[in-house]
Amino acid sequence: MITLIDGLSLGSIYALIALGYTMVYGIAKMLNFAHGDIIMVGAYAIYVSMSFSNPVIALFSSIIVCTTLGVLVEKFAYKPLRGASPLAVLITAIGVSYFLQSIAQIVFGSQPKPVNGWKLPKIEFLNQFGITTAAVVTLIVGILIMVALTLFINFTRTGSAMLAVSEDKGAAKLMGINVNKIITITFAIGSALASFASMFYLLQIPNAEPTLGAMPGIKAFTAAVIGGIGSIPGAMLGGMVLGVIEKICLSIEVISPYTTAIEFSLLILILLVKPTGFLGRTTKEKV
Repeated sequence: MITLIDGLSLGSIYALIALGYTMVYGIAKMLNFAHGDIIMVGAYAIYVSMSFSNPVIALFSSIIVCTTLGVLVEKFAYKPLRGASPLAVLITAIGVSYFLQSIAQIVFGSQPKPVNGWKLPKIEFLNQFGITTAAVVTLIVGILIMVALTLFINFTRTGSAMLAVSEDKGAAKLMGINVNKIITITFAIGSALASFASMFYLLQIPNAEPTLGAMPGIKAFTAAVIGGIGSIPGAMLGGMVLGVIEKICLSIEVISPYTTAIEFSLLILILLVKPTGFLGRTTKEKV
């Protein structure tokens, strides 16, 4: 039971990050490999804010910083490449990732920075079962955010426009939808979700460092592919599945050193059996 809750808690973090990947891919048809580093920037925003404010203000500052950064990255790094080859966009994304890491290292140094005061009070009831408050809060808030995002996509005009752009950019443009604006909004939402992921990550490991978002970002991308890249429910499902598998592997002493290898082996196995992932759709392109 403890392992399952911890796994779902970790999975909700992966799911929030994976949602950023899958939304950008579904709408802009590009892989934003700098997304993991947005989480790192959010963590440093919390670290700086906590030196002169409380956790609530720190969270809001992280959301503002991450959202603004996501919009700026889209405008200056990706928008000029609209219509360019996927390889050019991919190389640019990797370059932006290393650029953000380098800036963080120059400003804050390479050593981890402890985020003091960023802890939740223990709940006696949960402690009796060996469950941490952070795990429960992460799971509940993560699920609420994912449900809110699903409702936003399915029941708002902007959400409908996002779905239209993801289906056919050309047709959406003919219907009067501002495609560039929708892509910018998508980056903003994905980056805001990354700020929540950085908050949940710091609740478990209260240290900010330049490479903080590297491995969570890669695992979240794995979760997005497992669930079906481009599918929002698939990103949620893939994140939860990967989180539970990781915690189960870590709880078994014999295989715990090979946890990461097992996760990526699972990715390969699923892609061999179902190349589109759990909830991905097979699309046919006319030539």
